[in-house]
Amino acid sequence: MQGFRKTIHETTRKRYPKLARVIQRIATLSTPGPNAFARLSSMPTANAATCLFCKIAAGEVAARLVFEDAASIAFLDHRPVFPGHCLLITKIHYETFTDLPAELIAPFFSSAQLLARFTDLPAELIAPFFSSAQLLARAVESAMEAHGTFVAMNNRVSQSVPHTHVHIVPRRRKDGLKGFFWPRYPYQSDEAAEAVQLSIRRTVATLVQDS
Repeated sequence: MQGFRKTIHETTRKRYPKLARVIQRIATLSTPGPNAFARLSSMPTANAATCLFCKIAAGEVAARLVFEDAASIAFLDHRPVFPGHCLLITKIHYETFTDLPAELIAPFFSSAQLLARFTDLPAELIAPFFSSAQLLARAVESAMEAHGTFVAMNNRVSQSVPHTHVHIVPRRRKDGLKGFFWPRYPYQSDEAAEAVQLSIRRTVATLVQDS
């Protein structure tokens, strides 16, 4: 087994030198040092008075809304990876996924499930499942002394294992990952964006009515 691991490491080092360096760095990390949380606290922050998304939630800044309930609101990303790329936000300002209060996890991710139809996960499992994801995101960020995390799900396309799962990846500034890893482009026209917006809104209304 040791020889097999060594072969895998050598293959990774030769073919993907940058990845090998990242793996080596992670392997040398121990529990968070005293400077870890000081570094995190120095990261840029926003507040409700200056936050663009808070202004959208309050109706002060225009956006192409596709969904709204008591806890959240969703709108089209203006530079989508693909048309239909939406952003779901909480109406109350919480800076990160790890800051989300326990009582908002179920309604927030129920709305995410409605928008994406991303999983067969039953309603009663949404709160415990994403509570665990939140706990793990906090743990990964702290244990890896990272600046943050990338939390994502693939559904059918690029889902290598057909079993509901969440990726939680430690992120650092200048770690080489950019955006969604793919080019992002604005809609070609207001008419094109409006057509996508209306299509999603109609589908959401149908799903809510049928649920």
